[in-house]
Amino acid sequence: MARRKPLAKPAFPDMQPIEGVSFATAACGVAYKGRTDLLLAELRKGTQIAGVFTRSLTASAPVKWCREILPGGKARAIVVNAGNANAFTGRAGDDIVRATAKRAAEVIGCRDKEVFVASTGVIGQTFSPKLIPGKLAGLHRRVKPDVWTEAAAAIMTTDSVPKGVVRTARIGDATVTINGIGKGTQMIHPDMATTLNFVFTDAKIPAAVLQKALTHAADRSFNCITIEGDTSTSDSLFLCATGAARHPRITGHRDPALKDFCRALEEVCIGLSQAIVRDAEGASRFVTLHVTGAASMRAARTIGRTIASATLFKVSMAEVLPPWGRMIMAVGKSGEKADRDRLDIDVGGMPVAREGAVLGGYDAAGVEAHLKGSEIELSIDVGVGRGKATVWTSDRGKGYG
Repeated sequence: MARRKPLAKPAFPDMQPIEGVSFATAACGVAYKGRTDLLLAELRKGTQIAGVFTRSLTASAPVKWCREILPGGKARAIVVNAGNANAFTGRAGDDIVRATAKRAAEVIGCRDKEVFVASTGVIGQTFSPKLIPGKLAGLHRRVKPDVWTEAAAAIMTTDSVPKGVVRTARIGDATVTINGIGKGTQMIHPDMATTLNFVFTDAKIPAAVLQKALTHAADRSFNCITIEGDTSTSDSLFLCATGAARHPRITGHRDPALKDFCRALEEVCIGLSQAIVRDAEGASRFVTLHVTGAASMRAARTIGRTIASATLFKVSMAEVLPPWGRMIMAVGKSGEKADRDRLDIDVGGMPVAREGAVLGGYDAAGVEAHLKGSEIELSIDVGVGRGKATVWTSDRGKGYG
């Protein structure tokens, strides 16, 4: 087996304040001792919000609450705790969320339905509904606009590093900023969102337009990563727009002035999702998988995710074994159309299979050298259409679990 080294993690970026966004963190003790595990994000009045959440039928109490209030389109606060997912906690979990939202609303001076709640961690353990609400007044007194690293660290569970991405965009003659923080290392096979991720901008964009932009970006980023094929009960992705920037009015999601913002938003989401893959438990290789020739983009993504989450494929990545047999196995079980006799596969840009068969004279030494690296690139064309997608995953080493 090739020598294994942990994947390099991207450094946390220099994040400048976004007008209308402030944070405070605290050690709440829901699950951890001696570290921060509670985050309050306070947002200025009028902030618009969009969100995408897990489609799991066993979604957590916070996800249930956020789905119910999201149509209101406005947010004044987000409260996040780490270490306990508040999932599979029955009515007690709902009571915790309602108590949290009520107290945050009292402290900030807003409606309960303008307070969003997110939790991550162990499933199936409840805790006192007074624990988090009792910390909120103190947090509110300490909010600051320039503590992004601390905010990202407070939401970590098994993460080894805080995760953040920054981009800027032009709307008319104005420059707007998009800052994103997130967390996650396992139970990652997103379905509309993944783990916990929070994106903030000073742009002035209506909630309905934000929602379309976020759904599109999530579909091309978070929905294109997988670690082990397990979809979390708590997956949540939020986009908050404070409206502090001065730029031309956005008239709808097809407004040409929104094009650069959507580009930057997608880059933030891709950056966060890739950071999650690079921090996956037991990972020593980052795998980029390109799927082409599918019946549609959605079909290509399904094929890619099926390959990337297949246990034997991930083991082949860890042990530097030829992956193509396991790739076509996964194509066949994906449920999407593929032409067996037109399948093409490349490894690191080197052809290894054409028209449904392994090439007799492929560059075995070059392929092996590429597979021993930490950055793996694979391509497969399934020969039935023009649909394409890129999926990101990791290998599966002994450190997982």
